[in-house]
Amino acid sequence: MRRRDFFVLAAASSAFFIVPATSFAYVGPGTGLSAIGTILALVAAVGLALVGFVWYPLKRLLRKKPGAPAPASSHAHGAAEESTQDAPSSRKP
Repeated sequence: MRRRDFFVLAAASSAFFIVPATSFAYVGPGTGLSAIGTILALVAAVGLALVGFVWYPLKRLLRKKPGAPAPASSHAHGAAEESTQDAPSSRKP
């Protein structure tokens, strides 16, 4: 099939599908809301997939720096140690 024939066939078939035919149908509000909800869910799923597969590994890669010292303890644990060292002892001598 020549290239020109392919484009003519593609244009004719596109025109057939683009030109609307008379249709006697009713689309209720439930169908429209379902379509909108489906589209929003699809967009959210694609967005979360991009965040999960691209952003988090990239963030973890950027956070790891070779030669950086590892933290000794977590913040909450370190804060508890400081408060017990600075506070006066409640025991009587």
